[in-house]
Amino acid sequence: MHVTHLSLADFRSYARVEVPLDPGVTAFVGPNGQGKTNLVEAVGYLATLGSHRVSSDAPLVRMGADRAIIRANVRQGERQQLIELELNPGRANRARVNRSSQVRPRDVLGIVRTVLFAPEDLALVKGDPGERRRFLDELITARSPRMAGVRSDYDRVLKQRNTLLKSAALARRHGGRTMDLSTLDVWDQHLARVGAELLAQRLDLVAAIQPLADKAYEQLAPGGGPVALEYKPSSPELVGHAREELYEQLMAALVETRKQEIERGVTLVGPHRDELLLKLGELPAKGYASHGESWSYALALRLASYDLLRAEGNEPVLVLDDVFAELDTRRRERLAELVAPGEQVLVTAAVDDDVPDVLTGTRFTVSEGTVERV
Repeated sequence: MHVTHLSLADFRSYARVEVPLDPGVTAFVGPNGQGKTNLVEAVGYLATLGSHRVSSDAPLVRMGADRAIIRANVRQGERQQLIELELNPGRANRARVNRSSQVRPRDVLGIVRTVLFAPEDLALVKGDPGERRRFLDELITARSPRMAGVRSDYDRVLKQRNTLLKSAALARRHGGRTMDLSTLDVWDQHLARVGAELLAQRLDLVAAIQPLADKAYEQLAPGGGPVALEYKPSSPELVGHAREELYEQLMAALVETRKQEIERGVTLVGPHRDELLLKLGELPAKGYASHGESWSYALALRLASYDLLRAEGNEPVLVLDDVFAELDTRRRERLAELVAPGEQVLVTAAVDDDVPDVLTGTRFTVSEGTVERV
């Protein structure tokens, strides 16, 4: 699978730009702040409906415009599809596939799949647990696009349940009043049902990606491993793997923590509080790994994601956003050799020398909002 043409209107710094893309390696080269990352960010948005740089859509719309358009032609084998996304901050986004408007934005998930390497990836190792949960959930959705709906349902149920718990906590603090919490049982069931499905998918993913991450780390930093991924649920009682088993365990954990939750006004059990522990040798990578080891670990996670998606069909687009400038010579060369055979590899770099020689292919210069093929 590869993108054959990218068109942007009022996206980030671009009033309008048209970029024809080829299979193989394409490098966008130019000084910082000229719009290179904006191009690959748009490709990533098609795959995830989100940006790797910001948490909302508002910054993606060019200043002075009220909406942004991302349009891409995608080829998979002999099949071609046209995807269009209209970003409307503060309002519902819109989507079209092959000119049909009878689709939701969520329906485009799975048409384009990407694995993106970026400087922000260091947070996978050094950041808080939310970064690692996001990594798992985005990869889950890439494997199974229907999981976008499950994630959305979980967030909705969690928000409703937290609102009820917060109201109960406030009532107790002000005069010792009590609230009718009969609806909490219903929200418990919803949270446990959707949470069990999300949790089961995460556990399956961790088991699948573990050997791939260990292999990738060895390729990037020979003799520096092994690495291990350990999923740590919010409750020690969550030890199952089947959805029904996890549902029963989540229900029991919610009952066990209900008194604490009412006192604190927040949900204390569920996938939103879980952690993915990354180990290097016998120690946790966070806090113990060096800067170079942390980089290798983050890159290994992305390479493992790529290997997993490729093995399951529909090879993803590899995006390397200003990554090589962050790496020492050894890691730069090893990473370049590993990604060079990809069906489509998009690279951004400030100068030509930041693009390893093995990554030969199409090159564009990006300067002051213009994208020109060399």
